[in-house]
Amino acid sequence: MPQKECNIVIYVYLCGTNFKIMNREILRIAIPNIISNITVPLMGIASTIIAGRIAGADGATTIGALSIGVAIFNFIYWNCSFIRMGTSGLTAQAYGAEQHKEYSLMLWRAVVVALGVGLLAFALQWPIGEFSLWFMSTGDASSDAMIADYFYTRIWAVPAGILLFAFNGWLTGMQNAVIPMTVAILVNILHIGFSYLFSIVGSFGLEGIALASVVAQWTGVATMVVIIVVKYGHKLIKVSLNEIIDIAAMKKFFVINSDIIVRTFCLVAVYTFFTKASADMGDKNILAVNTILLQLFTLFSYMNDGFAFAAEALTGRFIGARDKASLQRCVRYCIVWCFVVSFIYVGVYIGWWRDIFSLLVNSDNSNIYELLSVAEKYIGWIIVIPIASALPFVMDGIMVGATRSRIMRNSMLWSTICYFALLYGSGWLIGNNAIWLAFTSFMFLRGVFQYFMSNRLRDIYLDAEA
Repeated sequence: MPQKECNIVIYVYLCGTNFKIMNREILRIAIPNIISNITVPLMGIASTIIAGRIAGADGATTIGALSIGVAIFNFIYWNCSFIRMGTSGLTAQAYGAEQHKEYSLMLWRAVVVALGVGLLAFALQWPIGEFSLWFMSTGDASSDAMIADYFYTRIWAVPAGILLFAFNGWLTGMQNAVIPMTVAILVNILHIGFSYLFSIVGSFGLEGIALASVVAQWTGVATMVVIIVVKYGHKLIKVSLNEIIDIAAMKKFFVINSDIIVRTFCLVAVYTFFTKASADMGDKNILAVNTILLQLFTLFSYMNDGFAFAAEALTGRFIGARDKASLQRCVRYCIVWCFVVSFIYVGVYIGWWRDIFSLLVNSDNSNIYELLSVAEKYIGWIIVIPIASALPFVMDGIMVGATRSRIMRNSMLWSTICYFALLYGSGWLIGNNAIWLAFTSFMFLRGVFQYFMSNRLRDIYLDAEA
């Protein structure tokens, strides 16, 4: 065989080998994260189903109250998710550079910060709760009472939930997606089981779903501690308290996380005002429909987030290892995977949205057909959003792994400004469609802004040069 043809054959073989290896690495991290992520919206869907079937309660009212209660805790949890993101990127880079002591320190720093933030949130439960309940009030006394009971019960789970952020971020950075998946499945199965036990079998009503969260999340923390000790106890290097709270290291941790906090605050504000704007429409059916349709989007988002987790873990690892070629392949393939998932979801929603929607509402409710009729007016947005949202998820993962938190912050700020401009600028004209137009545009612009703010990803690749 001539030398030129031989070289071509070798090149094609190597390309195929690299393709298989990289996709195997992506799927090794993405699939367990997809499984663990998918349990979260499934838990939300199960909670909605249970809330809609609580004896003696109107389904639409209970679902609406649950959605507002969940939105309040999303505001708390998502503003604490900087702990997971900051821990993941720094740990992944330490792992890629084989800095064993550094990733040992990152575990302890994440736990210290998470525990401090969690206990602070719990201590401030009354002002947080009263402000949230006032701000998110539905104007209906019975609904507001259910939300209050839900809040003051579930607040006991907050320190556990934030600790799980720390553990999951560290494990993602260590390229381990199986442990978070295992614990997430356990937590969500327990949540669904105890929700049914407390709210349907028992007589706790909506408060029972909140109590189930407390039991499930603290069980998850205990399980996570045991598994990490068994799996990594012999690998972690002993460190002192002074090293853990080293001022320079903690400053770096909080500088990165301060940007992520701003970014997350904007994200939570968007979701919170989505629910508030839905409630302000003054129609309980629109609030219930928007809640359910948003859960359909959440089902998609947690699927694509699996590839975002793979992107952040591998981006950090390849930057730490100074492996530019692998980084470029990783980014390329993760983006392709996210678009593939998006098109799959579009097909599913086009064909079976009525069946999925009906699962979330008690078929015995007298207003089931009325809810379906309302949903039909807005279902087009749920079909469009997966395509509009494909890029921002994977871009978030890339930026987290590269610790480019400023890009995440700035892109989110501009996207949020556009969101509120559309929400309040067009609401008077197109009603509930304005809520969905603003939300869809917000998701799309996040990815576009990050892509161009990173100089079309060229700046990220420069970080991996030796």
